[in-house]
Amino acid sequence: MELFEECMETIERCLSDAKMEKSCVHDVVLVGGSSRIPKVQQLLQDFFNGKDLCKSINPDEAVAYGAAVQAALLSKDIKNVPDLVLLDVTPLSLGVFVQGDLMSVVIPRNTTIPVKKTQEYCTADDNQSSVAIKVYEGERTRASDNNLLGFFTLSNLPPAPRGLPLFECFTIDENGILSVSAEEKTTGNKNKITITSDKDRLSTKEIERMIQEAEIYKAEDNKFLKKAKTRNDLDYYVYKIRNVLKKEDINSMLCSQEKEDISSAINKATDLLDENYEQDDISMFEDCLKELESFFGSLKAMG
Repeated sequence: MELFEECMETIERCLSDAKMEKSCVHDVVLVGGSSRIPKVQQLLQDFFNGKDLCKSINPDEAVAYGAAVQAALLSKDIKNVPDLVLLDVTPLSLGVFVQGDLMSVVIPRNTTIPVKKTQEYCTADDNQSSVAIKVYEGERTRASDNNLLGFFTLSNLPPAPRGLPLFECFTIDENGILSVSAEEKTTGNKNKITITSDKDRLSTKEIERMIQEAEIYKAEDNKFLKKAKTRNDLDYYVYKIRNVLKKEDINSMLCSQEKEDISSAINKATDLLDENYEQDDISMFEDCLKELESFFGSLKAMG
């Protein structure tokens, strides 16, 4: 019974991904050998509120026919190909690790392939000479909770303040082969990785498990995302305020009390940002962020 129930969960997910109500389904066509099982047919009919199932197609022939059409569509110079469109999609979201152990999604789950998407990222430190690019698949907010597909390093970056733009491109071809490249435009430095081996990809069962876990831990992941974004914003304002205070004209306009208050706020923020400092209460991060935003606004007005 557990296996039968899993079949129904797949159907529910399919409708959810398609953003459709089951009342919108015109026909339920049985395809594949397992659709012959009476219990499967009964559960399907019950799920679709007693709707009659379409049994006029041979389940085995339908699978073979679909495979043949797909092969013809992918081949050149094949005549008399039926006017059908068969779409392959990405089973899991694909993205990269960004500051705060966040998974930045480049290609969302269920995107039709082949596909090519480019996204801009920035360096996190001044004069950063290289950046490690880790490629993940999965639906969790934390990158480390997802499946690491591979990584590479983009080196010889030019000396520059934090925020140097880097362009990362994800390409999936019609065979499902994933290529990820990164480039720094001013120097033309680039590097890439191609992921073709099935040993690094998840099995169908593991994909199902990851999708289910994403639903189970959704509230926890949302909480982590909010905290991670606040931490990143906090880090950004500490960096900006320190840079503003390096300007002599602005520094000279501040009284000793103002300098002390700003210094105290920065110290508090850096304590919160310390990786060894575990603080689950996000309100502390938010209060500190508001304080720094206020100081930064005042300093900006002076300049």
